[in-house]
Amino acid sequence: MATSETRQRGKDDRRRYRRKYHNGRDGGPQIFGALDLGTNNCRLLVAKQQGSGFRVIDSFSRIVRLGEGVSLTGRLSDDAMERTVEALGVCADKMRRAGVTHMRCVATEVCRKAGNSDAFLARVRDDCGIELDIITTAEEAALAAEGCAPLIDYRHQNALVFDIGGGSTELVWLGLGPRKQSEVLGWMSIPVGVVTLTERHGGDEITEPTYRNMIEDVGGHIDAFEVEHGIAGHIRAGRVQMLGTSGTVTTLAGVHFGLVRYSRSRVDGAWLNATAMLDICRRLAASDYETRVNEPCIGQERADLVVSGCAIVEAMHRRWPVKKLRVADRGLREGMLLGMMRRADRDRKSAAGKAKQGRAAVAAQPGTGS
Repeated sequence: MATSETRQRGKDDRRRYRRKYHNGRDGGPQIFGALDLGTNNCRLLVAKQQGSGFRVIDSFSRIVRLGEGVSLTGRLSDDAMERTVEALGVCADKMRRAGVTHMRCVATEVCRKAGNSDAFLARVRDDCGIELDIITTAEEAALAAEGCAPLIDYRHQNALVFDIGGGSTELVWLGLGPRKQSEVLGWMSIPVGVVTLTERHGGDEITEPTYRNMIEDVGGHIDAFEVEHGIAGHIRAGRVQMLGTSGTVTTLAGVHFGLVRYSRSRVDGAWLNATAMLDICRRLAASDYETRVNEPCIGQERADLVVSGCAIVEAMHRRWPVKKLRVADRGLREGMLLGMMRRADRDRKSAAGKAKQGRAAVAAQPGTGS
């Protein structure tokens, strides 16, 4: 166990690193770090720019359950904050070792809701040297859609992207145009995720009526989005691609493929037949807790939450019965990386333009010519 002196040295190192490297002011190679702290997970990607995309050089993911109990108490618990600060310390060290020059670290639904979020963010800043930005539901939806953009088939007229989180579920309705352009036509943040739904209905032993109630809990929100945008008609006409990004859909894909160990390369971008997907949802909902624990791609960390995710997926399919779903093991972090890289490119071009103007001005001054 680390001593208080060791922990203090770590804090000091992180503060010095943050001052030196924040947003590339050191002039060295550009390395990008994107951190997403959700209700259930803490995830980090560290990457270098590569062409129009990027190459991941390090990553981190840990289930921290920061939002445990928040739907009941309105506050982050001491244990949940302790787990999360420990994970964020690992992220800070990874970014420091990688020499990250541009970083963005965001928090989502649980920190929007919890009454003691400000105190938690101050502790993260002091202990880990990480500045967490609590983003709006609109930005969360937009980043998730941007992160999934490489998996969108632009031969369709529209795409419906959903992201099932721990505390909320984001829906994004996109219009697709030529040259791989997309426009956000509508979005909704449903205030229900796998953690909140599990705390409301239970997660260990689920009865059939309980599962139906879970589906109905989400269904009303989905109906409201449908009334506003008329998505079902586009689906019946075959004009919509549906894409899911979350632990729920990647878990369903892993179970469907019978993976002994989760493989991102096998799951990211895969297509799931809707009938097969619903069969898995209903089988998991009808199974006991131990059976779910023994599924390799579920395990103990997700066994109590996966049925809530299944209920959210089934509620969406009832309203929007697509024949297949594309699975994305990507989202906010990828969206943040692409955004930071675009800004870095603009900054470089702007700096180069100003430098060129400065040289031209010097050359035009009397007495500076040959």
